Amino acid sequence: MLELLFVLSFFCILMVMGVSVLGILAAMAVGFILALAGGMLVMLIKMLPWLLLAIVAVWMIRSWKQKKRAVAQPLYAELIQDRARWRRMRRRF
Repeated sequence: MLELLFVLSFFCILMVMGVSVLGILAAMAVGFILALAGGMLVMLIKMLPWLLLAIVAVWMIRSWKQKKRAVAQPLYAELIQDRARWRRMRRRF
């Protein structure tokens, strides 16, 4: 919202100063891009702690699941074999 107010006030100031329409449009485009980039940078800085927290949480969950999977791997392999046997038996009847 502030970017829009910035662009509109910039347009009005340039009109009052007597700059050509092409110059006004070029200046507005550059001003809008700079204001948008500044707003994104501020949002990145504002969200950085939450992004780091999410990265740490995903890393911890993945490491926890890998440890759990390493312990349960033989049981999982037996389950797959049992499912294959069950399918073969179901086909016979």
